[in-house]
Amino acid sequence: MKLCFNQATTLENSNLAKDLKYCDKHGYDYIEIRTMDKLPEYLKEKSLNELAEYFNTHRIKPLALNALVFFNNRDEDEYLKIINEFKEMMDIAKSLGVKYVVAVPLVTEQKILKQDIKKSCVKVLKELSDIAEPYGVKIAVEFVGHPQCTVNTFGQAYDIVETVNRENVGLVLDCFHFHAMGSDIEDLKKADGSKIFILHIDDTEDFPIGFLTDEDRVWPGLGAIDLDSILSTLKEIGFSDVVSVELFRPEYYKMDAEETIKIAKETTIKVISKHYSLQLV
Repeated sequence: MKLCFNQATTLENSNLAKDLKYCDKHGYDYIEIRTMDKLPEYLKEKSLNELAEYFNTHRIKPLALNALVFFNNRDEDEYLKIINEFKEMMDIAKSLGVKYVVAVPLVTEQKILKQDIKKSCVKVLKELSDIAEPYGVKIAVEFVGHPQCTVNTFGQAYDIVETVNRENVGLVLDCFHFHAMGSDIEDLKKADGSKIFILHIDDTEDFPIGFLTDEDRVWPGLGAIDLDSILSTLKEIGFSDVVSVELFRPEYYKMDAEETIKIAKETTIKVISKHYSLQLV
């Protein structure tokens, strides 16, 4: 199992240059780059070529561009913007050697039938798959455990990915999102582990299903999620790729960025090492 850092964890107390420096120092294998804020901020002062050179000369590598947001059930103009944004991501991925693009389903107050959600997701993901294939990039769909997200459980997301049936389309399994809308561990037990591309590790305060928000996340192992059950099941179904720590905790943003990155690694290792071996630095 490889260790990754998601930039959401230092969203308000760091930047890409600092995250890279501290993650490399503390032995992370990968980083997920936030494309909606941290990458544009970086490119105001440095170039994409400089970023590529950093990865070429350091241990840490880019895992994913995070994220293509709200890709499904859009009107024609919004749909075209999504496609164009994804094409731009392919150029960035090629320059940096990025393996994945995380794709997030639509969050909306509008009530949409599940059959229409699935139809749209499958259609768009097949088109994105065709675009990504020449670049060797995979699409990791991240269901969001919130009532207003159109795809908010593991079972629903897995059904969509199975229907798409492309080797370069799979899932992000975020433990917070799995817990937050009561995803069924039995659905995970029946899944093909190769369809799960990235594991997001986190934990949460113990609020009822449907009321949890990202700010409720806490260090892995210090909350209410049955992480042992999720991790043991993942191992049973053959997943052993990358675990990426992703938190959005306001208290953690008040900490020094390096301390946040250090604690994120320590707490993640403590939880993960019960089930997987990590090649640590």
